[in-house]
Amino acid sequence: MKSFIIFLPVAVLLIMAAASGTETYTLSKDYTVTINGTSNLHSWDEKVGTVTGTGAITPNSDGSFDIEAITLKMAVHSIKSDMGPAMNNNTYKALKADANPEITFALSAPLKAIKAGVTANAISAKCNLAIAGVTKQVVMQVKISMPQKGALQFEGAQTIKMTDYGVTPPVALFGALVTGDDIVIHFKTNFLVIIN
Repeated sequence: MKSFIIFLPVAVLLIMAAASGTETYTLSKDYTVTINGTSNLHSWDEKVGTVTGTGAITPNSDGSFDIEAITLKMAVHSIKSDMGPAMNNNTYKALKADANPEITFALSAPLKAIKAGVTANAISAKCNLAIAGVTKQVVMQVKISMPQKGALQFEGAQTIKMTDYGVTPPVALFGALVTGDDIVIHFKTNFLVIIN
């Protein structure tokens, strides 16, 4: 139900796009999403293999643009650790992947008058982040650029505490390795306009 509530406004925006002049964008396959953390033994990295996303962008007459909506969905079972299958399974269990198969990110307030061009705009974005069935609002520092018409680049990182989302930091090596509570989600994404 929470996912439905989060994405209903986005669905409405996409339906109204043609009438309002808003353009619909979709995430290209040229993306990188990683999760970095620490443990009592060493740092660790995980890569999210499957990510989907959509966006709604309104061009302005002065050449700038407004981002009305951005969503990203990250498949939990596509997360792969540099520590191997045992850590993968512990991650899925910690994230309650069977009941909550996706980590979701959704812009919760539009971003206005962003300058188009190759130079990235550093912006504070209010977002809803849902992990393991818990949704919290975060303020994320992102870099946004539109190097050419119809192409949007979106890059940022967010530090979170797993316990804030009801996630027990996973362990590995029969309990010898205990992960820290803080993790950093890094993402670098490219969206392309959908040509109807």
